[in-house]
Amino acid sequence: MSNTDGFVEEVNEEVRRDRLYGLLRRYGWIAVLAILAIVGGAAYSEYTKAQNRAQAEGLGDAMLAALSVDNRSDRVAALAEIEAPTALSSAVLDMMTASAQVEAGDAQAAADTLNALAVNGEVPEIYRQVAAFKAMTLNGADVPAEERRQMFAGMAQPGNPLRLLAEEQLALIEIETGDVQAAIAAYQAIVDDAEVSSDLQQRALQVIVALGGEPVVPNSADLTPSGDVIQGN
Repeated sequence: MSNTDGFVEEVNEEVRRDRLYGLLRRYGWIAVLAILAIVGGAAYSEYTKAQNRAQAEGLGDAMLAALSVDNRSDRVAALAEIEAPTALSSAVLDMMTASAQVEAGDAQAAADTLNALAVNGEVPEIYRQVAAFKAMTLNGADVPAEERRQMFAGMAQPGNPLRLLAEEQLALIEIETGDVQAAIAAYQAIVDDAEVSSDLQQRALQVIVALGGEPVVPNSADLTPSGDVIQGN
């Protein structure tokens, strides 16, 4: 009985082996293709990463070389010659170009560069908002106060990362238009805001004092007799 069972098991093993070979002959090419796809995908991924890394390094080197140019006008020209490979790197390059244009004394060109970035739908929203904000501050009094008020009011909405900076600009417009009490109230609101940075809070307190107001100082800050703000315990 034992020999019979061993023979049957051996026959079954041969049958299973024959079936396996048959399946391999019929469908083995699928496994080969799967392996090639995995290996090829990994190789392409590494190639893409290497290309992107080289591209980023080349862009960074070009930016550094342009920024190292001593003459400000030549620096602007050097930045203008750089080609950014992506929308995000293009946004960064535009910001750098606008900064160089300001240093070169061409605020209008900087504003034009920033305004073009502000309407570029291919870049992230935060870059467009920062560009619009900086462009408006560069234009300054060249833009009617009411137009600036509307623009900054839109940025001062809850959830906007530039909200408090926009509120500061609105307060400055109140000063510009002669409404000192409205400006003091706007600055006090900035001081009281839970999200205000220490630098902006101190700046707001100093302006309130300069305008002749009496700021309500939070527990975390205090004023020196000269109107400077110092941090409390």
